[in-house]
Amino acid sequence: MQQINYLAFAIPAFFLFLYLEYALAVHLKKTHLFKYESSVSNVSIGIAERLLNLFIAASFYDLFNYIYLKYAIFNIPNTWWVWVLLILATDLVWYWYHRLGHQVNFLWAAHIVHHQSEEFNLSVSARITTFQALIRNVFWCILPFIGFHPIMVVVILTVHGAYSFFTHTQMIGKLGWLEHVLITPSLHGVHHASDEKYLDKNYGDVFVFWDKVFGTFQKEEEAPKYGLTHPIKSYSFLWQHFHYYFELAEAFKREKGLKNKWKVVFGSPALLDQDIRPILEKRFLQHKSEDVYRFKFKKYLNIQLVVCVAILTFTTAFFNSFQIVDKLFVLSFVLLTLINCGALLEQRKWIYYLECLRLMLLVAYVFYQLDLVNLIFVPLIILIALERTFSLSRVYRNYVLQYEKIK
Repeated sequence: MQQINYLAFAIPAFFLFLYLEYALAVHLKKTHLFKYESSVSNVSIGIAERLLNLFIAASFYDLFNYIYLKYAIFNIPNTWWVWVLLILATDLVWYWYHRLGHQVNFLWAAHIVHHQSEEFNLSVSARITTFQALIRNVFWCILPFIGFHPIMVVVILTVHGAYSFFTHTQMIGKLGWLEHVLITPSLHGVHHASDEKYLDKNYGDVFVFWDKVFGTFQKEEEAPKYGLTHPIKSYSFLWQHFHYYFELAEAFKREKGLKNKWKVVFGSPALLDQDIRPILEKRFLQHKSEDVYRFKFKKYLNIQLVVCVAILTFTTAFFNSFQIVDKLFVLSFVLLTLINCGALLEQRKWIYYLECLRLMLLVAYVFYQLDLVNLIFVPLIILIALERTFSLSRVYRNYVLQYEKIK
């Protein structure tokens, strides 16, 4: 019997809470707090992180265990008061990981994606990249090093992550005296704001103690404006992940001398030349000012997201039963689909070619499973012949994307 990873059930639970939040917003006439493109972008980034995390989660537990067995400073027992101590220690580590993630360029490059959304709702909690997950797991290594058992650490990190999910919403207002103890949605909303008075505030994840101790606490006063101080103006899956790395590379190239180049990597994001991003946007992003056609894409995009969520749920449940070829196919297919979703939001002109690539990947996997590798080029030849004969690209544009003239 196949062993099921029950964490797979957290995925449909996540979407259930998204639905409940939106239903409440409809009831309260606050649907303006949600934007379709932003929600799709948030969910796409979350799907990619969850899928990639399946490949690395076990490795980090092994790392925690290795550090605990070889280098633990203390032999901390498993008693009730240790769990209290561990949640406080976890939140303190989080505070400094989070604060450094905003103050050091190469760490901010991984964390910036979480702050790109100009909306603030539960879907934003999914906006975590694998780069960020890797970095924060390195910070968590200090916990087994101190002497907390790896199983205890993993349990607390799961609770920690579940709590932070519910702080990404505007459906819950201020919570009175709890604002002096816990990071509430109001306080975390301040952290996501781009208003000058709210910048670099409220780094805590569960408790407000650390922000008050280290001077970064700020209660909500004026309604926050969410997002980056310099919005990225794109829903491209790839651009959202990598634009800041491109900016750092460009800044690094411009600087002369090792000291100045060092400052680009380890310096503050506030000191990075803000003229770099517009230059890169002109170089890499598609500009549609002269376009006279657009396409209706929501139904097609929604289907792709549903397929990705279904694949992610199934893969999470039975990941350990998969062969390496199966895992790599799922990873490649889902990532291509998510890139395609971002391309649909951007109305990209090269979507058809990406679709062909995804189709060929699927056919190649099926042929591999059927032991027909020698015939793998036959579908490609057929696809080329169909394109030549029936202009499949035009059929795709007219009947799948449903192009229409802009009025």
